[in-house]
Amino acid sequence: MTAETSQETSPRLPLSRKRILGAAVEVADTGGLDALTMRGLADALDVEAMSLYYHVANKEALLDGVGEVVVEEILEEIADLPAATSSEDWKDAMRSRILKARAVMLRHKWAPWVLETRTTMNGAVLSYYHGFLEIFRAGGMSYDLAHHAMHALGSRALGFSQELFDPTPGTSEEAASEELLAQMATELPLFVEFMEEIAHDDPEDQTLGWCDDQTEFEFALDLMLDGLDRLRLAD
Repeated sequence: MTAETSQETSPRLPLSRKRILGAAVEVADTGGLDALTMRGLADALDVEAMSLYYHVANKEALLDGVGEVVVEEILEEIADLPAATSSEDWKDAMRSRILKARAVMLRHKWAPWVLETRTTMNGAVLSYYHGFLEIFRAGGMSYDLAHHAMHALGSRALGFSQELFDPTPGTSEEAASEELLAQMATELPLFVEFMEEIAHDDPEDQTLGWCDDQTEFEFALDLMLDGLDRLRLAD
């Protein structure tokens, strides 16, 4: 049997949930979430779309799955980080953990939206946040303060900031924002000056959204960790 014939008759890789979710992440990385349809995913896997439903019940289940894959990737990234052992190193351990998570978000810029919209917990997420509790407790925090800390960190714990609004360049929203600023020039002059003054100059590969660039992310993260450290000392 020739190599060509052997290749033609070699069995196709069987579908599995893991294979489907891996392909889904690749599709989203390449074309964004708009490209992540069941039909588009089936084309990427060279299978019939109906065959996907044996492993993922619907589009929401698919998004649940890719969200879990992203958090599992974060867990892999932080696996080799040194554990916090005392009140002296808890803040550095937390900062390193969160910045590792952000590196994953920057590789999958569609992931923040997916994680924001999930309504179910999974093992990967629970494991990730359990690590937070380990760091907080090593730092001497009470469970009550750790609970407050998790709420305060919010999405930053996973490496991204939630945007209040996002006037994406070239969109109707951006034009509407500019028109609104012009209308507010007389009534709200400080706000208009503020909007004209602020700048986000980080490279694109360090930016997830309009205000979610690396500089702003680390500024807010350090502010919160410093504040939590002061509360820890008073707890």
